[in-house]
Amino acid sequence: MPQAAPRSLAGVSAVLFGALVLYASLFPFSAWRWPPGRDLADLLTLPWPPYRLPFDMAANFLGYVPLGLLAGLAAERPGRAAWRGVAVGAAWAAALSYAAEVAQQFLPGRHPSLLDWGLNAGGGLFGALLAPALQALGWPQRGARWLQRWLAPEAGGAVVLLALWPVGLLFPAPAPLGLGQLGPQLQPWLAQALDGVPWAAPWAEELARPAPPVAPLGVGAATLVTALGLLAPCLVTFAVVAPGWRRVGWALGAALLTVGVVTLSTALNFGPQHALAWATPGTLAALLLGTAAAAALAPLPRRLVAGLGLIAVTALVLLVAQAPADPYFAQSLQRWEQGRFIRFHGLAQWVGWLWPYVALLWLLKRVGARG
Repeated sequence: MPQAAPRSLAGVSAVLFGALVLYASLFPFSAWRWPPGRDLADLLTLPWPPYRLPFDMAANFLGYVPLGLLAGLAAERPGRAAWRGVAVGAAWAAALSYAAEVAQQFLPGRHPSLLDWGLNAGGGLFGALLAPALQALGWPQRGARWLQRWLAPEAGGAVVLLALWPVGLLFPAPAPLGLGQLGPQLQPWLAQALDGVPWAAPWAEELARPAPPVAPLGVGAATLVTALGLLAPCLVTFAVVAPGWRRVGWALGAALLTVGVVTLSTALNFGPQHALAWATPGTLAALLLGTAAAAALAPLPRRLVAGLGLIAVTALVLLVAQAPADPYFAQSLQRWEQGRFIRFHGLAQWVGWLWPYVALLWLLKRVGARG
């Protein structure tokens, strides 16, 4: 594979990861105001923090390592000194962090500091220093060739969906792997948007009414939600992977990734001592069911798999729409809203809500594609 392919992929990834960093740094993007009693020169000088939290310090450093690495890989050129790529990667991370820290001063509740910028810049430098080492080992080229062997040329959309899927799982769902519960979030927005519109008065009144109590999902429905929640990303993958043993490998990898991400999400919300509380017999049986269903569908043609994916994702959305928010789910939301996860709250929340709908559009396009 040409050298330009890994560099191009690294460059796009560096830009996207930078956008993600800005999102996390400036969320929730509300109540912007000029800091009282501060002029522009004051804002450009970052203060030293009055206190230091080990968790925040580690997160600030580690969060910028991938950014420096990706930018460093994108800046590498054959015959060019390795320090140039390192300098570009470190500078990209340091500049982005400085811009985010300055912008945070316009957001109430955010606390920018010189220490945060130093940790961010240090993480970016560390990542940039890894770039020439990985290039010397040939890892970017090997990874690109590996993806080329496993995935079809039109797999870009599937790769993005698969990369975002575990992010959506980090946000607490009303049922294990139950992504896509968008209806309750849209109802108040629609009611507010239609309020005062004469021809839409009946709909606005109906939307403004409190939703009636919803009975919890039965054991069978909850099991089906979890199984479909695992089967959906597998079928997205199968739509761009040739039939055969590679699909089975992807399905097993998705199951293992699910276990890791859901365990992490539970630990973040309820504490490390409860990290495996999600692993009930019913949930584990549902994961086995989803993995077995994916393995059974592995020999089918790509377009047929994409059509089955449309059915699976639609069924998942319909079932999740009937799931109520139980007390544990509400407690999780409160912890995300008020705790240290606020930076990731909005991103994971929206990914979890929208992922099935974006997957439906992508699968629909795959069904209509030739070959």
